[in-house]
Amino acid sequence: MSLDLSIVIPLKDEAESLPELTSWIVKVVRTMPLNFEIILVDDGSRDESWSVIQELKQTYPEVRGLKFRRNYGKSAALNEGFQRTRGNVVITMDADLQDSPDEIPELYRMITEDGFDIVSGYKFKRHDPLSKTIPTKLFNWATRKISGINNLHDFNCGLKAYRGVVVKNIEVYGEMHRYIPLLAKWAGFTRITEKVVEHRARKYGTTKFGLERFVNGFLDLLSINFTLKFSKKPMHFFGTIGIFFFLSGFLTAGYLIAEKLWKLSRYQPAREITDQPLFYLALVAAIIGVQLFLTGFIADMISRTAQDRNQYGIEEEI
Repeated sequence: MSLDLSIVIPLKDEAESLPELTSWIVKVVRTMPLNFEIILVDDGSRDESWSVIQELKQTYPEVRGLKFRRNYGKSAALNEGFQRTRGNVVITMDADLQDSPDEIPELYRMITEDGFDIVSGYKFKRHDPLSKTIPTKLFNWATRKISGINNLHDFNCGLKAYRGVVVKNIEVYGEMHRYIPLLAKWAGFTRITEKVVEHRARKYGTTKFGLERFVNGFLDLLSINFTLKFSKKPMHFFGTIGIFFFLSGFLTAGYLIAEKLWKLSRYQPAREITDQPLFYLALVAAIIGVQLFLTGFIADMISRTAQDRNQYGIEEEI
C-alpha cells in the first residue's frame, strides 16, 4: 500500500532519545495530516534500543523496526530502510535529536509542491566545536568542486527529503551515505536544492563519528566519482592514460635512436642508447602504457558482461 510519507531513521545506541523523537515526529505529522510510517533501523545497538523500538510499536502503529545482527554502518541502515519504504516522499533524519521534526512539513511541501527530487538540510548554525566545523567546511567545499553540485553546502546533513522514486533507484553502500545527492544526480535526478534547518545540541549520548570520517569521506568521494564516470566505459580512463604513457616512451626512444643515427651519419661520437638513463625511463613508460591499455580492455570486457550493463533510469513510458 502506498503512503504519503516514509521517515527513515538509522540509529545505534540511541535508546534514550527514541521515545522523545518518535513522539515529536508523530505529533508533527499527524497535524498535516498524512498517511505515514516511521522506519527505525537499529544498526547493531548494544544498549536497549531494540526493546525501546518494540515498545514504541505498541504505542504508535506507524512505527516499523529493523534490527541488524551487528553494526554495518549508516549507509547499510539507510539502504535497507529505503528498500522498505512505501511513501511517495521519503525523509531521513538522525536519531540523536539534533535534527528537528518541526522541519518535516516544509521539507514535504518542497518535494510535493515545488517539484524537487531532493531537498538537503543545511545546518547553517552548528553547535559543534571548531575541531569539527572547520574540517566539515573543507570537506563540503571539496565535495562541491568534485561532484559539480555547487548549490549544496552540507552534504553530510542527515536531514534530507526525497521523492520516493529516488531512493528506489540508488544503492547506498560502504560510506556513501554522505554522497546520496551525487548518486541521485548520476541516476538522472537533478532537481536538487537545500533548506536551512535547525541544528540542535546533542541531548543524550555521544557522537558515533570521529575525525577519521573526513579522511574516509574524501577517499569515498574519489572512489564514487571514478566509479560513476567510468564504470560503464573503463577503457576511456585506462586507455587514455595508457596511450599517453606508451606514446611518451615510444617517442622518447625514437628520439634517442634518431639522435644516435644523426651523429653517426656525421661521424660524431655517440653514446650507446642503453647507456642512457632516459632510455630505461622510456622503456618503463611504454610498458606501463601497454599494461594500462590492457587493464582498460579487460575492465571493458567485464563491464560488458555485467548483468546491469543495460539498466537505465526510465522516467516514464507511454
